Parts: sequence; structure tokens; C-alpha cells
Amino acid sequence: MQLTRAGFLVLLWLFVLAALRVVRSDLYAASGLRVSVPGFRRNADKAAKGNKAPRQLVVTHGALTGTRISLDGRPILIGRADDSTLVLDDDFASTRHARISLRGTDWYVEDLGSTNGTYLDRAKVTAPLRVPLGSPIRIGKTVIELRS
Repeated sequence: MQLTRAGFLVLLWLFVLAALRVVRSDLYAASGLRVSVPGFRRNADKAAKGNKAPRQLVVTHGALTGTRISLDGRPILIGRADDSTLVLDDDFASTRHARISLRGTDWYVEDLGSTNGTYLDRAKVTAPLRVPLGSPIRIGKTVIELRS
């Protein structure tokens, strides 16, 4: 009987520690990751002149399928936070999950310390990665793509 109680107590503490880790991760991701870089608008205008430049972000799978966001050079914040550009109602998305931003003429995706990760074409995003046109970006149950 004592062994059963001890085992239950250990499992309970593991659950509490896992829950605290998730909360800490969400709080850490929410702590000031907004970046404003001068010149994004100018770079977007240059990129828009080419025929193959991405012009919009499209949700292809998930609860928001069909949602389109115009790419105007400003960073796109994705997550559960109400002030995100793309607000996800998804238990597998963090409050501030990922950011898609323009660097030069290319768009990059970066994970903002999310719990469940961000994936670009099946590869986990561990550093900012360039996003080719039509490559799927998966955040929880949501899949998005850059399209021209």
C-alpha cells in the first residue's frame, strides 16, 4: 500500500512539474519579443516587384483554413495571444509561438520558444529559416504557406 501511495505521489509531482514547465515556457516566450526594424516596408516594396515574391500568407489547414494575410513587410506574429497578427485557438500553439519576418527580399520563420515547436516542411525550426514559396509551416494543428 505504501509503494502505491509513493508511486502516485511521484506521478503527481511529475505532472505538476510538467505543467509549470509549460507555463514558464509560455511566459518566457511572451516577454518582449516584439521587434521593430526600420526599412521593412521599403524591402517589401522591392520584393513585391518580382513575379515570384510572396504577397500573402494563407492558412491551408486547421480551424482558420482560407484565412489570408497580406504581406506588407511588417513581421507577422503567430500564437494564442490576442494581439498576434494570426490568432490561433489551438491547444498546441503557445501564446507567442512564431514570427515570420522579412529580411532583405526573403521571408524567414522563427520559433519564439514555443512548447510544441514550429515546423517548416517537416523540419523543426531551431533558428530563423528562409521560407520558400508554397512550403508548409506547421504550428500545432494549423498549416500556413507563403503565396504570390
